[in-house]
Amino acid sequence: MLNRDLPPAGRLPLLLFGMLSLVGGSLAGLTRLGWPLPAASAAGWHGALMISAFFGTVISLERAVALGRSWAYLAPACAGSAGLVLLAGGNPLVPQILCLVAAGIMLVASAVIMRRQAALFTVTLAIAVACWLGGNLYWLLDTHLLRALPWWLSFLVLTIAGERLELTRFLPTPPRARLSFMAITAALLAANVISSQDEHLGLQLFAAALFALALWLLRYDIARRNARLQGLPRFIALCLLSGYAWLAAAGLIGLAGGLQNGHTWRDAALHCIGLGFVFAMVFGHAPVIFPAVTRIRIPFHASLYIPLILLHISLGLRILGGLGGHDALRQWGGLFNGLVLLSFVATLLMLIRRNPERNAP
Repeated sequence: MLNRDLPPAGRLPLLLFGMLSLVGGSLAGLTRLGWPLPAASAAGWHGALMISAFFGTVISLERAVALGRSWAYLAPACAGSAGLVLLAGGNPLVPQILCLVAAGIMLVASAVIMRRQAALFTVTLAIAVACWLGGNLYWLLDTHLLRALPWWLSFLVLTIAGERLELTRFLPTPPRARLSFMAITAALLAANVISSQDEHLGLQLFAAALFALALWLLRYDIARRNARLQGLPRFIALCLLSGYAWLAAAGLIGLAGGLQNGHTWRDAALHCIGLGFVFAMVFGHAPVIFPAVTRIRIPFHASLYIPLILLHISLGLRILGGLGGHDALRQWGGLFNGLVLLSFVATLLMLIRRNPERNAP
């Protein structure tokens, strides 16, 4: 039984767990911005809900589907359950342990995948999971999440970078590109370690690595070529390229000190990564990953561009408000961010409902 895959119907509740963490985490984030919403009790867990609970669930679910083994689904089950406990106001120790278990199971699954196919991108994906595990461990040791955050962000950034690296195999990529990618990955890991001892130096190195990775992706990712195509490939490519621009912006703001705890630009730096970079990737890959997980087809439609454009506009307002010290602009930008995420989900549901052939191949 443990070596059998979980049927698509059994995966949907796990995906629902992740979506609940997304909704709760978004509401918690808006509460932190000063909006009177019913998420005040979870406001302090915004980062944990969004990264470890939501993305931990979704990414580990995707990895479990790729592995095709039922035991691997324990990872998204644990991560999703952690989000529910946080939203319910339970003892934080329970979700901390659940996320540690989830990351440990996902690391084992990544090691199995790496043994099946030993390549730089599978190693990178395994390193990303190790960063998630490290962040969860720091979360257990430091409930303020300060030391956990660089590790968690590295989990997201390296997961995306590893998946994009896989596609560079189809391009004539020079050997120096692989070497520079490994150097950037090493710099990110070093920054995580250093930041736990010297926050300023570690976060400066972290910002430099983010900027370097953004330039690497802009230079070598296949998205540059796919942007010339039509339909879904073009949409995905534009999502990716716009996300890389936000990642570069995060690196520059971080180099100016914006990632430091207590800095007035910290919100701008973090959300350039979390919203601009990561959610641009989510928007681009959702029409592909969702059918792979659920076997429900999402046909491409030009309406998908509307949430993408609104994401960048609303995030731009938030960043301008943060950099300029205009709290009201930052608050409204954050509110529009949440509405954009809701509009993207609504657009996907509309496309699924309008599609007469819903079963994905």
